Amino acid sequence: MKWINKLERKYRRYAISNLMTYIIALNAAVYVINLLIPQSNLYAKLALNPAMILRGEIWRLITFLFLPPSSSPIFIVFVLYFYYLVGSNLEYQWGSFRFNIYYLIGVLSTIAASFISYAITGFGLVSPEHLNLSLFLAFAHLFPYFEVLLFFFIPIKVKYLAWFNWAFIVFALIFRPLPMKLAAIASVVNYFIFFGSDLITTIKLRIQTYKKRKRFREAFKNDRRRH
Repeated sequence: MKWINKLERKYRRYAISNLMTYIIALNAAVYVINLLIPQSNLYAKLALNPAMILRGEIWRLITFLFLPPSSSPIFIVFVLYFYYLVGSNLEYQWGSFRFNIYYLIGVLSTIAASFISYAITGFGLVSPEHLNLSLFLAFAHLFPYFEVLLFFFIPIKVKYLAWFNWAFIVFALIFRPLPMKLAAIASVVNYFIFFGSDLITTIKLRIQTYKKRKRFREAFKNDRRRH
């Protein structure tokens, strides 16, 4: 992607190294504070709420990234570790700048989905879990045979989990209300920007392979008929 190469040459020095370490640490901190001081109502104060942002609470444009994905003490350790694993491996594969760009596109598309939903329906709360999903899809694309322990003891390749997530996205686009449709779209914008050309190339190669096999089978059948 030439445009990313140009941006990287010009702005590489501004990249945040180990970005996921900070994101995960702040998720953990918010979880602990909310657990110890539940009356703080911290989740509601940090959420991506367009109505409150338009009233001046602009910190929500950033702080929604720090909302932990679960309220279960056991499950949250697994989830935060998993997203640290995903993010750190993506950064190692791409470098800090490209990973920052991928994450930033996901953040901006999530915010856009939230405001569009609010403008149309009056409801604009979008969970950061959709942004985390975009990280996982990129990870599964690059490392499809990486194995994780589902429910802590069932080994499964991430490509199969990615298929499940794609099915979830398609289901949301077809059956869920508009806010969830927009959130589903937001979760794959950065994925298609980064991997869209690869997907198109793969589809073209598969079509060509299918046509070649079809011609071979037809030629083989015709040859058998002549003999």
